[in-house]
Amino acid sequence: MADPRGFITTPRRVAERRPVQERVHDWKEVYPGSPGRAVLPIINEQAGRCMDCGIPFCHTGCPLGNLIPEWNDLVWRDDWEEALQRLHATNNFPEFTGRLCPAPCETACVVGINRDPVTIKNVEVAIIDKGWDDRRVTPQPPEWHTGRTIAVVGSGPSGLACAQQLTRTGHTVAVFERADAPGGLLRYGIPEFKMEKRVLDRRIRQMKDEGTIFRCGVEVGKDVSWHELQKRYDAVVLAIGSTVARDLPAPGRELKGIYQAMEFLPQANRAARGHAPEQQVTAEGKNVIIIGGGDTGADCLGTAIRQQAKSITQLEIMPTPPSDRPAHQPWPTYPMTYRVSSAHEEGGERVYSSSTSEFLGDEDGNLRALKISEVTFENGRFNPVEGTEREIPAELVLLAMGFVGPESTSVVEDLGVELDQRGNIARADNYGTNVDGLFVCGDAGRGQSLIVWAIAEGRACAAGVDAFLSGTTKLPRPIPPTARQMMV
Repeated sequence: MADPRGFITTPRRVAERRPVQERVHDWKEVYPGSPGRAVLPIINEQAGRCMDCGIPFCHTGCPLGNLIPEWNDLVWRDDWEEALQRLHATNNFPEFTGRLCPAPCETACVVGINRDPVTIKNVEVAIIDKGWDDRRVTPQPPEWHTGRTIAVVGSGPSGLACAQQLTRTGHTVAVFERADAPGGLLRYGIPEFKMEKRVLDRRIRQMKDEGTIFRCGVEVGKDVSWHELQKRYDAVVLAIGSTVARDLPAPGRELKGIYQAMEFLPQANRAARGHAPEQQVTAEGKNVIIIGGGDTGADCLGTAIRQQAKSITQLEIMPTPPSDRPAHQPWPTYPMTYRVSSAHEEGGERVYSSSTSEFLGDEDGNLRALKISEVTFENGRFNPVEGTEREIPAELVLLAMGFVGPESTSVVEDLGVELDQRGNIARADNYGTNVDGLFVCGDAGRGQSLIVWAIAEGRACAAGVDAFLSGTTKLPRPIPPTARQMMV
């Protein structure tokens, strides 16, 4: 273990962000230098708060099964090289999770029963950022090639994790991505202020040096058929994500000025990199309403602030979450509590228990306002509170209400792939579909979830593919999908 009395004597401290007045004028990460560098001055003592708890419930909270107590102890002892090895043993991309994961491991931390939990996420990102700075993260090409070929469709975190595992095993892997560059929502959904794209680009370079092939600008089902892919490769992995956005079919939905978050954020990301599209949807000078209180809504908020919106209001139909863990969500579960992201620190108004009943427009068909009312939740339904209806001015509305499933029409029609009751692609415990040689991982099979789940599923799917092609596998086999569906 680390410091035997660290969790008693050392208070929890996290990395400090750059001042709000500084960071809202640029697109750089909100931490000075990087999250890992920002936390380095305090990281050894924070790692020392990890206690000898006997049963580390942080393992239960982490879908990847990260060896958290081990690398906490190693960081406390200043053994950064071995800590990096233990970190990579279970996670292909800790620099992604260390920036973007909501850290369910921390809410499951034993110290967190009656004290502030260990800053696990900060330790994780410090290890990997220091590893990159010290040039200890290098390509790991396979020692020999199996002669087997695999196509991975989709280059989000699940597709990248699956591809890297299979490439390192010795298979020839080609990743197909319909966008002009790999990364999926890591590239065009996550804003620069949460993760600069250089962090993604250096990992893509490592994968290329290991032998993974990337074919961008290719939409499978359109530019190349699913049947062609089946004939050309020994196995095909679907890692297409859950990208069908939930809509709000209220009166006035057809008005100009209403967009899905994933119509708005990719354009902003391109503009932040100096590649602004023509007729970009921008929040500049507008009254902006964001419908949805999750991470995507916060991403829209931070982006609209940097685009100098006139005003920003974020609407959430659920009531205001409690500040402390509610009784019906006991440790070590992940509680639904009131959280403040970096974007929420920067501005905007958050309105809870509110529902949109109508979009209001002018005579030219442009959005001018929203009609909303307070709601209560009774008998499984949200009911408007009489007398609370009001209008909020808006020239731009961003729908950030989550996703309902994968874009599966072409693969279903071409190959007869089966869907489950929720509209996701059905799979067995080895991640195989009803079509021989066709596998699925990530949000396409699990449904919309966390980045840490996507990486875990990609790693597990790789084991299923390897066993299918080779008869056996030495790749890790985490929890099968049938059990995963029951976990947060």
